[in-house]
Amino acid sequence: MALRIEIPAAVAYARTHALHALVVALGDEIVAQEYGDGFDAEKPHLLYSGTKSFWGPAALCARDDGLLELDEPVAATFPAWRDDPWKRRVTLRMLLSLTAGFGFGGLGAAVPEYERALAMPLKDEPGTRFTYGGIPFQVFGAVLARKLADRKLTPHDYLRGRVLDPAGVAVASWRSLKDGTHPLPTGASLRAMDWLAYGRYVAEKRERLAPCFKGSAANARYGLGWWLGARYAPEDLVYASGSAGQALYVVPSLDLTIVHFGASASFRHETFLKRLLSS
Repeated sequence: MALRIEIPAAVAYARTHALHALVVALGDEIVAQEYGDGFDAEKPHLLYSGTKSFWGPAALCARDDGLLELDEPVAATFPAWRDDPWKRRVTLRMLLSLTAGFGFGGLGAAVPEYERALAMPLKDEPGTRFTYGGIPFQVFGAVLARKLADRKLTPHDYLRGRVLDPAGVAVASWRSLKDGTHPLPTGASLRAMDWLAYGRYVAEKRERLAPCFKGSAANARYGLGWWLGARYAPEDLVYASGSAGQALYVVPSLDLTIVHFGASASFRHETFLKRLLSS
């Protein structure tokens, strides 16, 4: 059964959950824009954990550039990890799919610097459990930083050159940690149109980015920094999610890309999508 896109119902739902921005695009056409609480098209907004969505595509670029393999162990870059029977088994794919075995943590203001993240113990056997958090992304950042050292690039330099610039995305600002590095799991601020451009890039490159959209045995609904699927949406829906309702929805089968910025912990992705899509 064909789905209908019900924009007024989706806008009405977003308005009741501290809406900051909602932009809906079908192909190259913007079919709806709504702003609130002092935000407009030019005002950047924090993505919070939506920032995670950058690093799966960046990892695939690094693979294509011969810098890494998704299934290589962290221990290949940091030999000290070989001394731990669980850490020696952790791969880069496990880090980005949040199945490496780290406990919950490393979010918000608690994102550790690279060295602290590398030193943190595992709570679970690698590959057996999905645990949401920021520490695995910081460990991935430590690996990527080491691999880029000869090029005198940081992970964020590499991300900009290989993903964001080609996507036509300008990051307004990055949060900085005490050592001057930027965190990987959070910390980017973008205008709504820049995050929309990123969503269009992801849709256009979906075939090449396919490993980002494959779940794990521990969680079939989470890929490499991306959430996969929802009850009220086509099977090819993928979305980036940040706290308080930040979202970037990409539905290639409908040629649909949506940005949502807000400030409400009560905003629910599936409720929004149910309002937006009806059969």
